Amino acid sequence: MNFTEPMFASPIFADKTLLITGGGSGLGKAMATYFSQLGANVIISSRREDLLKEVAAEITSITGNKVLAVAADVRDHDAITDVIDQSLKAFGKIDGLINNAAGNFVSPTERLSHRAFESVIGIVLQGTINYTLALGKYWIEHKIPGNVLSIITTYAWTGTGYTVPSACAKAGVLALTRSLAVEWGRKYKIRLNAIAPGPFPTKGAWDRLFPESVRAMFDPSERIPMQRVGDKQELSNLAAYLMSDYANYINGEVVTIDGGEWLENGGQFNDFRHISDDMWDQLESMRKTKS
Repeated sequence: MNFTEPMFASPIFADKTLLITGGGSGLGKAMATYFSQLGANVIISSRREDLLKEVAAEITSITGNKVLAVAADVRDHDAITDVIDQSLKAFGKIDGLINNAAGNFVSPTERLSHRAFESVIGIVLQGTINYTLALGKYWIEHKIPGNVLSIITTYAWTGTGYTVPSACAKAGVLALTRSLAVEWGRKYKIRLNAIAPGPFPTKGAWDRLFPESVRAMFDPSERIPMQRVGDKQELSNLAAYLMSDYANYINGEVVTIDGGEWLENGGQFNDFRHISDDMWDQLESMRKTKS
């Protein structure tokens, strides 16, 4: 067994219905496929209806389980209501939500318009709020112990230059997760958690954030102690665990899966890894001489 293989084999989601935003590509598609393999009724949603239907058919051909594709903009409350209504009509209930829809681009902040900020914050933060609130009210009304998993990033707590709108939005999602984990966890037994991924190459987002010209300047994996990027199955395994009943006691937590990237690059002296053994010998000799 290795990290590219599925962690679960049994149908742990056999009686569950899970809704995934941004489920038509990248990590969303990977999670949707794995959840379906584990027996879940899956709903995938994004703005591209043609892509969603294609992906839903592809997943069903792999797993044999029905996948519902409903196009919607996460910023449109009425569209979200329609997604939920269609999901309930198809499956009778919704047990979990994965907030995966995202928008991001790399740019010096002074080059951005207010509309650029509005676009990213609207998708990432307002979209997450819209879905979480809509499904939360449904769960509370029907006394369902729902489960929310949001995909954030480590710069939600460190901040970062050049993707400032995303940093602002992801920080808001982190605050939402921890706040509602307490409020709704105590009153309604609704769990909220998050995953903070490091680099996971996916078509589209990866090409936008790390185009070939940038990758030619520096290798993203060089920033990571494990000296590699993540595999989509690794994140899917973690998401499956957090969405399952095995993680029932985990609430309000953010699990980082980045090979140690943010810790390495946050430590003041971590660049000392470039010092050779000979230089360490010299430094040690100097220290002993002065002591």
